[in-house]
Amino acid sequence: MAKDVKPTRKNLMAIDDRIDLSERGHGTLEKKRDGLIMEFMDILDKAQDVRGELSDDYEEAQKKINMARAMEGDVAVRGAAAALEEHPEITTEAKNIMGVVVPQIESSRVSKSLDQRGYGVLGTSARIDEAAEAYEDLLESIILAAEVETAMKKMLREIETTKRRVNALEFKLLPELYENKEYIEQKLEEQEREEIFRLKKIKEKKEQEEQREAEAADEETESDEAVEQATAGGVPGGD
Repeated sequence: MAKDVKPTRKNLMAIDDRIDLSERGHGTLEKKRDGLIMEFMDILDKAQDVRGELSDDYEEAQKKINMARAMEGDVAVRGAAAALEEHPEITTEAKNIMGVVVPQIESSRVSKSLDQRGYGVLGTSARIDEAAEAYEDLLESIILAAEVETAMKKMLREIETTKRRVNALEFKLLPELYENKEYIEQKLEEQEREEIFRLKKIKEKKEQEEQREAEAADEETESDEAVEQATAGGVPGGD
C-alpha cells in the first residue's frame, strides 16, 4: 500500500493527522470495550442467578400443579385456569448501558390475590391456590430472565463489534499508516540527500568555472604584461 502513496510533505502531514485520530479512536474504543466487558460480567452474574431462580421456580410450579391435578383432578385445575379474567400486562422501555440500548421489561397484574384469580374461593382448594401462586412466581422469573438474557445478548454483540473495530485499528489501519509514514519519510530523505548532492555538484562546478575564469584572467594579464615588456624593450630605428 505504501507504494501507492505519493511521497510529499502534504501527504505526510495528512497521514500524521490520520495516525493521531486513529490512535485517539483506538484508545476510546479500548475503554469502551473494557467498560462493556465489565458491564457484561455484572449482567452475566445476574443472568446466572436468574437462571437458577427460574429453574427452581419451574420445578416448584411443576410440583404444585401435579399435586393439584392429583388431588383435585384435571377438570378442576383446567376450570380454575379458565376462570382467569385479568391477564398480565407487559411493557418495555429502553435502557442505555454505555451506548447499548437494552430493554427494561415492566410487568403488572402477574401476582394476584385470591379474589382476583376469578375462580372463587369456595370452589377450589388450597392445592389450586398454591399452584396458581407458583405459576405466578414462575412468570415473574420468566419476564426477568427475558430482560436479562436480551440485555446480555445485545451487550455481547456490541462487545464483539467493538473488539473487531479495535483489532482493525490496531492490526490493520495503524500499521498501514505507520508504513506509509515511514515510506514517505524515507523518500523525502532520499530526495533531500539528492538535492543536497545536486546543489553540491552545482557549487563545485561553479567554483571550477570561477577558478578557470580566474586562471584565464591571470594568463591574459601575464600575456599583456609580456607584450608591454617586449614593446618597451625594443630597439628604436634611425640614422
